[in-house]
Amino acid sequence: MDLGLDGKTALVCAASKGLGRACAEALAREGVRVTITARTAADLERAAAEISAATGQAVTPAPGDIATEAGRAAALAACPEPDILVNNAGGPPAGDFREWGYGEWAAACNANMITPILLIKAVIDPMIGRRFGRILNVTSYAVKKPLPGLGLSNGARAGLTGFIAGLARETVKHNVTINNVLPGPFDTGRLRSNVAAMAERKAIPFDEEMQSRYDGNPSGRIGDPAEFGAMCAFLASVHAGYVTGQNIVIDGGEAMSTL
Repeated sequence: MDLGLDGKTALVCAASKGLGRACAEALAREGVRVTITARTAADLERAAAEISAATGQAVTPAPGDIATEAGRAAALAACPEPDILVNNAGGPPAGDFREWGYGEWAAACNANMITPILLIKAVIDPMIGRRFGRILNVTSYAVKKPLPGLGLSNGARAGLTGFIAGLARETVKHNVTINNVLPGPFDTGRLRSNVAAMAERKAIPFDEEMQSRYDGNPSGRIGDPAEFGAMCAFLASVHAGYVTGQNIVIDGGEAMSTL
């Protein structure tokens, strides 16, 4: 299927690795001129070079912390009027809410709610003027299945979800869609580090703890980041103009819900 994206531009946040990188690579394969952000310049430049080599498409690195004003300014200077925006940021730490003060809540909400909203604010009117825009927010299946110990993430991402639910209905008539993509367990460095930490706490081998993740998923496995990237590319495509304001779960069926 031709996704109709050749020659479009995209800004993909937190894309030096993991799901953000998978989204960037999937878009580049469709002929999109991609700008990627991440905090570590060396990792970002390496990812840009590797994605470019794999896809034959130029990829522009824009180093910086997207959760800061300076990081957002750098990203928008490199890609001021993207046709596609993929909001993404690392999740806040786990813990007991009794241990968190204002600073922890402010950091979580800034990274996982306010930053996406500010980036949307910066790009949405030009999208409306061009009558094409696709905004994807990488959140978490915890929006539908809140996870114990992840209250910072559950709360901040739910706030973004509520905001998007209203805005997406205002922009779709201009062919600007906004959707949230909710990953479950995917084979990323973050998941592997979490599995390693859990295995250490349980005093069991890494492979045993990883197998428990497979066994706990109806698919009998965890996701390949390329699958996530492909879904993002489709939602960014010309064929997805009638899909907006949705929370699309990609988790192998792990989140038990009818909605």
